[in-house]
Amino acid sequence: MDPKSVERWITTDRTPHRGHRWKASAFLGVDEVYLWPSVTKQAETASTSELVTYYPHRGAVPATLWSSLIEQATSHVEILVYAGLFLFDGHPDLPDQLADKATAGAQVRILLGDPDSEMVRQRGEEEGIGNDLAARARITRRYLEPATKMPGVEVRLHDTILYNSIYRFDDDILVNPHVLGAPAGQNPVLHFRYIPGARTFRHYMKSFDYAWDLGTPS
Repeated sequence: MDPKSVERWITTDRTPHRGHRWKASAFLGVDEVYLWPSVTKQAETASTSELVTYYPHRGAVPATLWSSLIEQATSHVEILVYAGLFLFDGHPDLPDQLADKATAGAQVRILLGDPDSEMVRQRGEEEGIGNDLAARARITRRYLEPATKMPGVEVRLHDTILYNSIYRFDDDILVNPHVLGAPAGQNPVLHFRYIPGARTFRHYMKSFDYAWDLGTPS
């Protein structure tokens, strides 16, 4: 950008084009609303539009949706769970699909709960399944072993408190909130789709990145 244009952003309170806003805010590591409060209403409207639909429990998510999101993903597959065994049981070819996507250039990042961690033990007790949650995490890890031999497929273990599970496929993200005392499968699922300038998709992915940085290589 011409320095004089940037100067006008500051001295005349001029709001730049949204493409420049996003690049500037990303470079500075802040939300664009922090730099330009006048776009708050626009961001709120876009964020509301990100919500595609709501499912009352995970079982209500159509199997065809999971399949289509997996198959159509070309740039990102990122999953944050304690175990997520249902996804691999329901899609036995998923490890091979992940390996193929990584080979084609997609970023594949999987975060599983550390089965030996206190947080997984505690969550298992809260869900009423005890050590079974840790066992499920181990099974998922075993399913993923063939895929991890392929460069581009990264699996890490985490011991964080999960307030929700996250399943990201390119510009779509399924968020499964965790409710105290209830297994993840009994809790709602929110389907969001990324819209430039909106907040919700990016907000959840910041959470993913935070957990990823805390994780340890599997």
